Amino acid sequence: MAAKVERIKLGSQGLEVSAQGMSEACYGPPKPEQDMIALIHHAIHTGITFFDTSDVYGPFTNEILLGKAFKGGVREKVELATKFGGVRSVDGKWECRGDPAYVREACEASLKRLDIDSIDLYYQHRVDTRVPIEVTIGELKKLVEEGKIKYIGLSEASASTIRRAHAVHPITAVQLEWSLWSRDVEEEIIPTCRELGIGIVAYSPLGRGFFSSGPKIVENLPNDDFRKYLPRFQTENMEHNKTIFERVNDIATKKGCTPSQLALAWVHHQGKDVCPIPGTTKIENFNENIGALSVKLTPDEMAELEPFASEDSVKGDRYMPWNSNLEGF
Repeated sequence: MAAKVERIKLGSQGLEVSAQGMSEACYGPPKPEQDMIALIHHAIHTGITFFDTSDVYGPFTNEILLGKAFKGGVREKVELATKFGGVRSVDGKWECRGDPAYVREACEASLKRLDIDSIDLYYQHRVDTRVPIEVTIGELKKLVEEGKIKYIGLSEASASTIRRAHAVHPITAVQLEWSLWSRDVEEEIIPTCRELGIGIVAYSPLGRGFFSSGPKIVENLPNDDFRKYLPRFQTENMEHNKTIFERVNDIATKKGCTPSQLALAWVHHQGKDVCPIPGTTKIENFNENIGALSVKLTPDEMAELEPFASEDSVKGDRYMPWNSNLEGF
């Protein structure tokens, strides 16, 4: 039987969420709408109340899906986070916008697609380096005052940007990639968040499926699955990275859990201020993720994971090159 999903305080402004959330960013072709709504309702019944989406997922279609899933009194049972800022440039690459007019336009559009009056947690998906963060947060602060959003978040922001943003209006959560093979955030960003009382939301805690399937994940990725083009999933890097999975798998076998449960439990053990948001499209995989809450790691086991889970043990960048106005890429 799955462990009870506890509630945690995300940040220091009053937001409470389930200790594990659920990302609506899924890879590959869209799944049948009714299947996804059934999965969302199953997650809520299990105790998951924190749902993460973005206007770029689809784009736009995922927000519409959640709007449908949260009808009939469901909205009052959940905490909903979405994001703004990602737009397609003329050359087909992603860029970011953080100017006040766009911030307001994007928020109004998300509210309409989600069919709600207020967004619980609204993130800037990526920081637009052309616009001072103080200007972007200033507009978000107005949206808080108007009741259109309740809490402000940042995604993939640097420590200095987090500090500058927090000085304008309290930042409730920072979303970042954190897993056994993505640990660069531990040097500056995590300590900054903790110093300022900002919650941490860990996306891709299973290494984009790597800790679920191991190196075989790359064998059947369709062309519209962007993981196929990520540096870490390329053959020359995966040959090295597969040893990380093998070692995690060995420990998981001794522990009596799956590699993905072990990897997810490792994120949970980073602190009560951390909420991982694994994504899935299948109920059986969701149930496996919930099972990670029952996996308790001893200090010795955490120490055993440390040598091959360090930042420099992974080959390949997290992303392909992005347009230059996104912070951190």
